[in-house]
Amino acid sequence: MNITVKETVAALKGIPTREALMETLHKEVVEVTFTKLNGETRTMPCTLIPAFLPTAKKDDPMSQKKIREITDKVVAAWAIQSKGFRSFRYDRVTKVEVIDRQEYKARLGSFWDDPGNGTEDGANY
Repeated sequence: MNITVKETVAALKGIPTREALMETLHKEVVEVTFTKLNGETRTMPCTLIPAFLPTAKKDDPMSQKKIREITDKVVAAWAIQSKGFRSFRYDRVTKVEVIDRQEYKARLGSFWDDPGNGTEDGANY
């Protein structure tokens, strides 16, 4: 069995690998807990589900990937409560929890009330 160092570290921390996390973010709303650079712990519901993301604009810094290089050490995702893209270092992630689709509205209710969040078409997210 060929287990990589990344897989071993992720297993020891009880979190998915960065690649698995990115895949999950594209399919689910995920609550990620991580340690900020200043030492504070933050829990952030986030996603990369296309229907939840705002339309890209030319002046949006996250749309200009050539201008802002994101390394494989950083994860950028749509922070639902902050209503904007936020990033965190993967090596500082301490917990990852997929938010059950039935709990979305209960836990993140105001997100569903805002037009332009990608849910107004009745998508089953």
